[in-house]
Amino acid sequence: MAVPKKKTSKAKKNMRRSHHKIAGTTLVTCEKCGATKRPHRVCLECGDYNGKQVLNSAE
Repeated sequence: MAVPKKKTSKAKKNMRRSHHKIAGTTLVTCEKCGATKRPHRVCLECGDYNGKQVLNSAE
């Protein structure tokens, strides 16, 4: 069984874990009303999805 001879330093350990960060959420603008929304989801401002009216808007 392989056993390390030296302790891994905090810097080396953190360099190895540099890709374990959380990515931010992606936002796009709605083509109809211009509000920001998450991609592939219904716009909560106008109720539009993929060019079709899905939800009844409060207007």
